[in-house]
Amino acid sequence: QVQLVESGGGLVQPGGSLRLSCAASGSIVSIVAMNWYRQAPEKQREWVAVITRGGGTNYSDSVKGRFTISRDNAKNTGYLQMNSLKPEDTAVYYCNVAIATPALNIYWGQGTQVTVSS
Repeated sequence: QVQLVESGGGLVQPGGSLRLSCAASGSIVSIVAMNWYRQAPEKQREWVAVITRGGGTNYSDSVKGRFTISRDNAKNTGYLQMNSLKPEDTAVYYCNVAIATPALNIYWGQGTQVTVSS
């Protein structure tokens, strides 16, 4: 059994920063990859960023240069540092993690609300 717990969302002014966390617990052999997605009201869920087991990263064009994804393998926790936030970043953010238990499965976090507004 694997659980994901997200935290770090909130209300921030434009230009501000937030750091999201996604902590995995349970019968984990290894975290293969961690993605962050977001879903704004009345919009489809969109992919934001990924970090692989080897530490490789990739970002959507809309957040490149502003967001940084990272992970702490010892804590089975991933992070999304969000800087220079814009109102259009307002969404519910979800972590999506590929975990070997040892069978490979995909898990979703519960989501955390990020609101960027003055």
